[in-house]
Amino acid sequence: MGEIMTAVVVFACLCTASIGMLYLYPRLSARHRDDDTNTVLRLVANIFVVMTSLVFGLLINSSKNTFETIDTNVHAFSTSLIMLDRSLRTYGAETDETRTRLIEYIELAIADPARGDDALSHRRSPAANALDQVGGALDRISPSDRYHEGLLADARQQFQSVVRQRWSIVEQSEASVPRLIIWMLMAWMTLIYGSFGYRAPRNPMVVGVFVVSAALIAVSVYFVLDMSVPFDGPIQVSDAPLRRALAQIQ
Repeated sequence: MGEIMTAVVVFACLCTASIGMLYLYPRLSARHRDDDTNTVLRLVANIFVVMTSLVFGLLINSSKNTFETIDTNVHAFSTSLIMLDRSLRTYGAETDETRTRLIEYIELAIADPARGDDALSHRRSPAANALDQVGGALDRISPSDRYHEGLLADARQQFQSVVRQRWSIVEQSEASVPRLIIWMLMAWMTLIYGSFGYRAPRNPMVVGVFVVSAALIAVSVYFVLDMSVPFDGPIQVSDAPLRRALAQIQ
């Protein structure tokens, strides 16, 4: 289930639990509406409030760490691209084709960010094909002396580092938040909102508060899930490092 659909389900569950209990309460029998029942219900709800706060905080921290790690790796990846281009420039005019392929790859990498599900879907992304062409052009270079042999060996080593960094970013681009934990949190929050509707006064203000707070929680869940997928949705890792690398190479 996508991030948006998960947020919609969270919103629907919270609104149904709170407003449903609000209108169900007057129909309960007297023994289900006494003070002892209310006390026990509040105590149980308080337990889940604490647990939900702790787990949700851990999820936010996990998504934040994933996002920051990939952002750091993208900066390092861009630096490696610049260093590879510097080595190719030093080698001479024989690397013009390789540098052209490198520029094409960076342009495609900006237009089509790396996603881990490409390999799972048995399809090659245009950026991956372009990077392979960089390697092919590099392999076709024939050094004329030992000095150029050393430069070419350094360039090939830097290219292998670029490929390794790219696949590291691709592997890290998958969602890091287990959906089972999201469903567990949803169940806890549904119970909590049901307790809020118990004995709450039936008026438009209370209903409005339930709806608005449920919407804010659903949006929070959406942003946590979206942040764990760094190359999709409104919260994405910036492509500014790649754009600066492209400008430097050009």
